Amino acid sequence: MSKMDDGKEIPDIIIDPGTRTTYKKGRFFGKGGFAKCYEITDVKSGAVYAGKIIPKKLMTKHNQREKITQEIAIHRSMNHKHVVGFHGFFEDDQNIYIVLELCRKRSMMELHKRRKALTEPETRYYLRQILLGVLYLHEHHIIHRDLKLGNLFLNDDMEVKIGDFGLAAKLEFDGERKKTLCGTPNYIAPEILQKRGHSYEVDVWSIGCIMYTLLAGKPPFETNSLKETYGRIKRCEYVLPTHLKKSASSLISKMLQPDPKARPRVDELLNSSFFTSGYLPPQLPVSCLTTAPRFDTLENKNLLSRKPLIEVNGGEIQSSPSGRKRGDGGNPRESMPAAGGRTVACPTFNFRKHLSSLRSQLGNVLKSNPGNKDVIMGDEMSDPAASPFVWISKWVDYSDKYGFGYQLCDEGVGVMFNDTTKLIMLPNGKDVHYIDRDGSENYYTEESFPTNLEKKMKLLTYFRRYMNEHLVKAGGSLAPRECDSLSRIPYLHTWFRTPSAVVMHLTNGTLQINFLDHTKIIMCPLMAAVTYHDVDKNIRTFRFSSIESGGCSPQLAQSLQYAFEKINKMIT
Repeated sequence: MSKMDDGKEIPDIIIDPGTRTTYKKGRFFGKGGFAKCYEITDVKSGAVYAGKIIPKKLMTKHNQREKITQEIAIHRSMNHKHVVGFHGFFEDDQNIYIVLELCRKRSMMELHKRRKALTEPETRYYLRQILLGVLYLHEHHIIHRDLKLGNLFLNDDMEVKIGDFGLAAKLEFDGERKKTLCGTPNYIAPEILQKRGHSYEVDVWSIGCIMYTLLAGKPPFETNSLKETYGRIKRCEYVLPTHLKKSASSLISKMLQPDPKARPRVDELLNSSFFTSGYLPPQLPVSCLTTAPRFDTLENKNLLSRKPLIEVNGGEIQSSPSGRKRGDGGNPRESMPAAGGRTVACPTFNFRKHLSSLRSQLGNVLKSNPGNKDVIMGDEMSDPAASPFVWISKWVDYSDKYGFGYQLCDEGVGVMFNDTTKLIMLPNGKDVHYIDRDGSENYYTEESFPTNLEKKMKLLTYFRRYMNEHLVKAGGSLAPRECDSLSRIPYLHTWFRTPSAVVMHLTNGTLQINFLDHTKIIMCPLMAAVTYHDVDKNIRTFRFSSIESGGCSPQLAQSLQYAFEKINKMIT
């Protein structure tokens, strides 16, 4: 049983009184406002949904019930590929239940926190789907009024789904203007703040803010002060990044017009040069949730303008697999691809910066003396939205002869060889990435690779077979998708062993520590969170801020202290 904030319990088995459909409550997904969200499964059909559960006891005001009724009425009338599917609602004596389409890849807010600025083709891909969904809403006289990254969800195919219609409004006649003050600070339109009356144009303004955020890595009007943010919005005061192409800058400027009448309609936005003149990926790989995709296979090589990643940037010291130190390896050399392969520069990643950020976050947590045996680390305290998409599920140490092999949770397999080169096979079991000692990325397939990699390819195959045969198997391999050629997955940057643990640092900033007692912690500086696998195999993710304010178990506190000490050594 799971407890709500008011102490009432949500049953593990939920029954719709009207249809007698029985649902089994599964994983906790998060909470917001009055509601909590769980994975729920139709016991008879096996269909899996997201269950939005709202306790009646928390709806003390009459208008709160009216808002829920309006949200349900609007959402249930929608049926579009880019709108979260509505599958039903019901209530019992304790709660209201809304059954929705399950979007396993979470919201675009988590994508933004992990990736910051996206590439232009990715932005074009997401923005087009957002516009198609909003066009459908507007054609049905619906204003969303709260379009933001946190309300844009992603399914398994990386398709955008617009959700959360809690602030949505239906226009009853042409020219109607709404007067309600609503929205989210970084995305709210000036006419809402100025109470001038608003209509469809507020959604266009919000989409302009979303596009800016995706390309620039931060919202256009964001400040440390709500008052100053609102002031900038009213003055339409923002700065376009200089790296944006003219078509992108022009489209943002058209949407972020202070006069609502000057903003284009959604159908006009879809026909802008931003969409007609640049590459639009038909699909995106799941790997781009954490790592920039590669577009080197396109004819337009200018889409890639990244500097090479050098593991020993500026003479920094990094750990080698054997624990010895390596200094600056000199200038990066150009490497030529073999037939069927490609060599490209990979995105620069500042390992020292992210380790320093993680050290600072942990330092603040540990100052609060978090270890407390009375703390219950359940759903209430956890934040599943901050959970990692990529971590190391298996590893094997053959560094005395060859190197360190590992399998990621998505069944991608990698080897960090003793010469610090890396070889990774994607989950599809077909595409292979080779990272040379200078940091250049080389792309091949299992059937087409240069002869000098023959021995390493055999070792990769051996490591992969060993982990599948001798270690606990996590699941089945994934079928290849058309967009796998765009994949660039995180790989192991540094690892070392201690008497009590194995420490592994991935190129997406994740630091993972597996302890000998089979517990593990996976820390992400970008999400400011830790995922804890305890001795009972429970897996929960906690924001550092939650631990700082609410404490944690003595076991987790001890693990975080250990991590803090090891990060200090890695940096110094």
